This record gives sequence, C-alpha cells and structure tokens, in this order.
Amino acid sequence: MKKWLIAVIIPALFSCEATKNDGFYQLTQVEKGQIDSFNLPRHAINDVVKGLAYQMLTNSSFVNANTPVAVASFVNLKDLETTNWLGNQLAESFVHELQRHGLVVIDFKTTGHIRVTKDGDYVFSRDWQELPERQIIDYVVSGTMVEQANGIIVNARMIGIQSKVVVATAQSFIPAWVLGDEMSHSENVKMRDGMIIRDNAMLYNDARAVTIQN
Repeated sequence: MKKWLIAVIIPALFSCEATKNDGFYQLTQVEKGQIDSFNLPRHAINDVVKGLAYQMLTNSSFVNANTPVAVASFVNLKDLETTNWLGNQLAESFVHELQRHGLVVIDFKTTGHIRVTKDGDYVFSRDWQELPERQIIDYVVSGTMVEQANGIIVNARMIGIQSKVVVATAQSFIPAWVLGDEMSHSENVKMRDGMIIRDNAMLYNDARAVTIQN
C-alpha cells in the first residue's frame, strides 16, 4: 500500500514543479491577461500596468533579454509634451514589470554618482546635464493618456529607438474612481467622493456658482 502511495505522490510533485516552471505567459495567462479594469481596487495603477505589460510582451517578437529597454513618461495625447503624476507612475511601474519578466531595463535618469546633500542622498536626476551623454538603448516604452468623462484611456507602445518601428502595443482603461482624488483634468477638474469639483477660475463665469464666505 505504501509503495502505491509513493508511486502516486511523486508524479504529482513533478507535475506541480512542471506547472511552476511553465513560465510567465503560460502560468499567468488568465490572471494577468484578462484584467478587468472595472474590478480594480482604488489606486491599483500597478494592476493596470501588469495587464499592459502582458499584452505588450506577448505580441512582441523582437525584444528579449539581450535588448536593452528604457521607459519614458506617458504623455497627454493632446500635445505629446506634457505629463503628470499618472504618466510618471505608469513609467515607474513599467520599469518594475519589464525587469521582473527578464528584460534589461536601462534607467537613464541615473546620474552615475551619488549627490549627497543635507536633505538626502540622490542618484536620480531630471537634469539632462547631469546624465551620461550616450546610453545603450535598443527600445523605448512609452505611451499616451486620453481623458474621458469617466476615466483615462492608456495607450502603451514599445518602439525601436533607431528605427522608430512600433514592435509592441497595449491598451487599457483606468476608471476615474480608481484614480480617486488624484484625477485632475486639463481644466483643473477633480473627482471627489463621486462628485466633480472645479476650481474658482472655471466657476467665475458660471451663473449657477455661488460665493461661499466665512
């Protein structure tokens, strides 16, 4: 009887180990590939990026562990030259997700030295004069953000830095309630507790607006 139990248990263990080593795409296809944005908890930006990274990595045949990738801030589609906290957070989360899945991620904001000050010690900078003039980067990941009435559409892409060829894309929608109070429209509109709040400049010419004084 004991021999029979051993014969059954050992194959089961090997089966579990094989499943464990199937790799990211086989193991997490349902978990990461079918994220429903409307089931996200508040402020779950990382979960959105997990879904975007899944889409991107599964439809790209050019990028591998030997092709250095950089990640830039996601920008507003209306001008392609402005970003905000969300655009920077999407980029930071992509750095984590791409590195976690085995890609070589280049952090071009690293200065190459430690700047020690009375307020803290810093290795990052957004001053191009402090950064290395040349860096080895084959592909760059970035994208655009488009504001809608009830959220933000995020379009991500991976582009060859020299060829300008788009080798992978991904798209997702972030509901306004996931972003919470941080969702800020171009006209300084914020969502708070399910209500739309505008600043004084927008309300100045609104006949329905009333002045509140202490």
